[in-house]
Amino acid sequence: MSISGIASTALSGMRAQTTRVSAIANNIANSSTPGYARLNTCLTSVEPGGVQAVVSPTASDIDPATELADLIEAEQSYKANAVVFETGADMWEMLMSIKRD
Repeated sequence: MSISGIASTALSGMRAQTTRVSAIANNIANSSTPGYARLNTCLTSVEPGGVQAVVSPTASDIDPATELADLIEAEQSYKANAVVFETGADMWEMLMSIKRD
């Protein structure tokens, strides 16, 4: 996988987690709204690399503990993807430094 492929994959993961956090925020904000359908985020891999988030309403109830756990997981996943992106950028910088020398 190329450096640009690594960056693209990491960015898609960060975007997917942002979408997930948005759905969680909607669930929490609407937890007492009558008739509100809890939003669930499904993450799927895409070719040639990366992830896509698809949000859909579900029939399940909103549990604040579940929403908080999902939020913590999304935060950690976002941070992990950010580290991958930064590492790819560092690798690119090192390669360019070697090439200049």
